[in-house]
Amino acid sequence: MSFTVIIPARLASTRLPNKPLADLGGKPMIVRVAERAMQSGAAQVIVATDHADIFSACVQHKVAVQMTRADHPSGTDRIAEVAALIGLPDDAVVVNVQGDEPLIDPSLIAATATLITRDVPMATAAHAISDIEEAFNPNVVKVVLDKAGRALYFSRATIPWHRDGFALSKDAMPAAYAPLRHIGLYAYRNGFLQEYPQLSISPLEQLEALEQLRVLWHGVPIAVHVTPHAPVTGVDTPEDLERVRRFFGQ
Repeated sequence: MSFTVIIPARLASTRLPNKPLADLGGKPMIVRVAERAMQSGAAQVIVATDHADIFSACVQHKVAVQMTRADHPSGTDRIAEVAALIGLPDDAVVVNVQGDEPLIDPSLIAATATLITRDVPMATAAHAISDIEEAFNPNVVKVVLDKAGRALYFSRATIPWHRDGFALSKDAMPAAYAPLRHIGLYAYRNGFLQEYPQLSISPLEQLEALEQLRVLWHGVPIAVHVTPHAPVTGVDTPEDLERVRRFFGQ
């Protein structure tokens, strides 16, 4: 399947100022992310940004980049603008790769893109949780699926709840219990991506602070690729940045 990767990148960050431009082995983080995405088999990889410094860094390293408006409320809105600007047709597949994922698995990008069909205009990914602390951590988003592998619900709560197992103990994972952790990687059919910014915010989205619940609220199916391996985490903290720098030999 042919698909386009668009990487939204903003310079503002509360914990890591100038995060997209952080040096990783001689290249800015945003360039490292684009290079990983290029290994996925994408027809094109484009950085979407509203900041001149990110634009210049991409140009310097020969990474395709598109300037956007500065008033987008989310990365999804930003990539929708770029998909429209470059004239992608409605049936094109667009993958949103976060700009702080310099070690993202390229095969995960491709696998998520392949789930897009005429009837399923959005896809994402997940992996099984094996750690009880993650199962109960509200910062770890969980997803439950139907028999076709489509999302029934996303939540910060522990879902599905193992009634009998947790009645005995909440200190260890019950046998044969493997809740799924949501991975923040999204693919869209472009026609739906262009409609997304017009969808009204849902009450569930507001309660859980999870943007993808807006899609389910409006009755749009989301396919989920379940990968057998937990992906390498992105860069959210100074500690994460040092970990990734070690990978690149710094």
